[in-house]
Amino acid sequence: MLTPDYIIGLVDGEGSFTVYIRNPDDLKKVKRRVRAEPRFYIKLIEKDKNILYELKNFFGCGSVYFQRDNRLNHQNCYRYEVFNWVDLESKIIPFFKKHPLKFESKAKDFRIFCDLFERMRNKEHLSKKGLANLWKIKSKMH
Repeated sequence: MLTPDYIIGLVDGEGSFTVYIRNPDDLKKVKRRVRAEPRFYIKLIEKDKNILYELKNFFGCGSVYFQRDNRLNHQNCYRYEVFNWVDLESKIIPFFKKHPLKFESKAKDFRIFCDLFERMRNKEHLSKKGLANLWKIKSKMH
């Protein structure tokens, strides 16, 4: 059984809060299908994948999937990921607000993640100016 302290340690070491943001100045014809995508994930080597399934059960949301790695000296991994906005807002964000991360770098990323998430809830990402502002804020993440 996972405890909040165990989860905090795991996320401090192996987790990530990020927002994929389409560069508003990118003129390429092929673009991300969405303007901004918030995501929380943890990636572990294949032999530790059971912990990811326990996390999925603990939070009651997200997906676990295989992630092949063809680089030399790297192992195949599994990834637990939550990208559903409702789950992020109702489960993931409240958990980490109640149980703060210990590493300052990870805590900073979480604060920026929450700021970006709130701005997206307010639909800032739907305008070019808003998206440019999100892009600038995102650049402060690790």
